Amino acid sequence: MKLVGKVAIITGGGSGIGHEAAKLFATEGATVVVADRNSAAATKVADEIVSAGGKATPYTVDVTQEGEVKGMIEDAVARHGKLDILVNNAGYGFAGTVVDTAVEDWEALFAVNVRGVYLGCKHAIPVMEAQGGGVIVNTASAGAVVGIYNRAAYVASKGAVDALTRAMAMDHAKAKIRINAVAPGTIETPYFSKIFAESPDAAKLRHELEQRQIMERLGTPLEIARGMLYLASDDSSFSTGSTLVVDGGWTAR
Repeated sequence: MKLVGKVAIITGGGSGIGHEAAKLFATEGATVVVADRNSAAATKVADEIVSAGGKATPYTVDVTQEGEVKGMIEDAVARHGKLDILVNNAGYGFAGTVVDTAVEDWEALFAVNVRGVYLGCKHAIPVMEAQGGGVIVNTASAGAVVGIYNRAAYVASKGAVDALTRAMAMDHAKAKIRINAVAPGTIETPYFSKIFAESPDAAKLRHELEQRQIMERLGTPLEIARGMLYLASDDSSFSTGSTLVVDGGWTAR
């Protein structure tokens, strides 16, 4: 029970890695705000947690909108009295080189993957500072460390998250706010399930993606959630400004 008495917001909590993180954090004793743009998904996850004996509430939010993010932080504090942990997990990607990528698609992706992190931190940090500290975990990617073919916008956005994590850690360490990131490899999420379903040769694509990792398999959302738990808990009390790579050995090549 590493998070007893803690209040945590997890964005993108309605599916994939965020879903597993929400359940794991609740199992470890946290009261979890399951935040997602999809209100039905957020409610479903929160209900799962409560049915299992945990504490959770859903919250519908578009992380690209400052008013909604500010409202999310304020609602969590109003309901639960504080905010100990923010996991900026909401994000997505799409295929394309810089030549292929339309300007509006580039900007829409950066709005979620980068502005969403910025807005979450902008409004959570003053709350955490006033209460004497807190922890923020951002979701970067192994793609922030190594390039990925045909994923220019996604890789650039996750590189920005990686760099922003370090900058914010330096700015707010004296306020006792630890800020780290987790960098997943290729993970078996609904995002990749959709890609496989739309592929003309799903088996070949899966094999190619598995071969990225030296462990020759895809990771699971729970494996990334465990990394988030480490960064959110006192187990990582001497870590800030770091990126925990959980990628099956992809970046070791």
